[in-house]
Amino acid sequence: MSTAISAPSTMPVAQGTEGGGAALDQVALMTGAAAVIGAVLLWVAYLHRTRRITWLQRLADFSGRIMNRPGWVALPIAMFLATILTAFLGFIWDVSLHVGKGRDAGPLANPAHYFILVGLFFLFMAGMLAVILPLDEKPGRAAVKITRDWYAPVGGILIAGAGLYALIGFPLDDIWHRLFGQDVTLWGPTHLMLIGGAGLSLIGVLLLELEGRYNRPDPARIDGRVLWAVQGFAFGGLVIGLSVFGVEFDFGVQQFRLVLQPMLIVFAATIALISARLTLGPLSTLLLVAFAFGVRWVVAVLVGTGFEAPRNVFPLYLGAAVVVELLALLPLIRRPLWWGALAGLGVATVGIWLESLWIERMFVNPWVAGMWPELLAMAVPVGVAGGVIGAMLGTVLRGEPLPRPAVRRGLVVAAVVIAAAATTNGLIIRVPENASATVVLTDAEPVRGGRMVTADIRLSPTDLIGADPEWVEILAWQGGTGDDSPGHGLVVDKLRRVADDHFVSTRPVPVHGTWKTVLRLQDGRMQSALPLFMPLDPGIGAAEVAAPASFTRPFVEEISVLQRERSFDHPSWLIGLAGLVVLACSLALIAAMAWGAARVNDRYLAAGSTPDQKATVDT
Repeated sequence: MSTAISAPSTMPVAQGTEGGGAALDQVALMTGAAAVIGAVLLWVAYLHRTRRITWLQRLADFSGRIMNRPGWVALPIAMFLATILTAFLGFIWDVSLHVGKGRDAGPLANPAHYFILVGLFFLFMAGMLAVILPLDEKPGRAAVKITRDWYAPVGGILIAGAGLYALIGFPLDDIWHRLFGQDVTLWGPTHLMLIGGAGLSLIGVLLLELEGRYNRPDPARIDGRVLWAVQGFAFGGLVIGLSVFGVEFDFGVQQFRLVLQPMLIVFAATIALISARLTLGPLSTLLLVAFAFGVRWVVAVLVGTGFEAPRNVFPLYLGAAVVVELLALLPLIRRPLWWGALAGLGVATVGIWLESLWIERMFVNPWVAGMWPELLAMAVPVGVAGGVIGAMLGTVLRGEPLPRPAVRRGLVVAAVVIAAAATTNGLIIRVPENASATVVLTDAEPVRGGRMVTADIRLSPTDLIGADPEWVEILAWQGGTGDDSPGHGLVVDKLRRVADDHFVSTRPVPVHGTWKTVLRLQDGRMQSALPLFMPLDPGIGAAEVAAPASFTRPFVEEISVLQRERSFDHPSWLIGLAGLVVLACSLALIAAMAWGAARVNDRYLAAGSTPDQKATVDT
């Protein structure tokens, strides 16, 4: 057995050309196609605004008669609801392909990108449709003046803005990859633009629908189940949209500390479920959870079985929904902000404990006992803050007054600061110094002719990890999708502990082909990894890291192993600057959503209007 510590070779074998952005011909093709489609849409908008076509207005009026909403609300919402699922399917498929196969040969070589692009493009179009449709009318008291006689609804502006923000993420993503290589992680700055814009667009949809309720063509006509279902669809979409920030945990390939997962679940649950309960009434949160589960399950089966890519599981949110429904029985619900804070506290404690039972049964990495103190220290403040934000959103959607401007602005800022502080804490890691593992590999039965092994691992120093680590596991991924690939390109083996420093495999893992097989540790803030096998990759100029029968290797920063294509040649301040730019844009989008909600609330309540009666519109 080899006892000398040897660092794995990661020196370039030749200058690679892949992993640094799309090929220029693909960039040119996508830019040209976007320009042509954009020009056509602008021309249609011009023809409509100058009254040279009537078919668009007739289609909007037809939709409006069905929904008893103005055409500038009904048609955009119908388009949005038809397209957001397309983008979500593409998103989950795209993540699954990266998990199972690795980097793209280019944006046009990844079939999932077409679904994402089409979905986001139509999302943007839905918002713009609400902006351009109103003719000869001011679409409600909250409408924003664009020209002398052209007003646009607030919800339409927000949907279009969120869609544009998400779409801009695509070209910026290519620039990012050209600078820093392909970071195969969901939490890359430009990736957050894509999912953040799509997720927050649901708030714009809810506000647009609210503007439609204030301006119903037939005030005497009572909204039926169809309109309730439309609202429920939007809230269910908000649950799904806010949950995508934690999708890496759903696949078991999270590149961040496990304590972030419950915080993300609390964040999504409090905002979406508390606002839904205030808006839609009793038992609504249970129906939304069932809807979100159904959508996620169908997409997971379609991707995992139909597309032969790695499957994913997902949070249930049932515990949070039960807590919200029970607390809604209290008289305190008549004071929404205080009730929202209490409900957020309940979700972050009892609700998240109930969720942990599902996580323990279905997910790769359950929440170990040792992480609960930090878990609660992060989740409780986020839950209370999210509950207050959810209560304010529900207050707006119910047509009831918000607190005075200084108070509500302070609450929004405080919620953002709390979420940012908790996230920052979750991102802090420690890489152990002078730590290593001695590994003995035993060949197992080959799969499709490829080498499979089990591992016997001893850690050094012996006290490297404590009694209750978040994970000690072998991750093998990006081995190729399909029935001939174990796990469709993803295998995670949670190692069995024999002694304090001694772990053994529970299943064979691949060490051949394009598989990247890594030993991973996380114990509190300590997070590190070492490669067991890495393939020769001339595309990025990376040498093979072989898997001999026995070896000893040092632990390194996990990102350097999991994000092999990433370039670390640029100064760290440049990466920080790029992240700050995306953060500023994201904060601007959040501020826009808060502004839009407050504007709709203030303008209509000042006129004495309620969502159940037609508003008197200024000319």
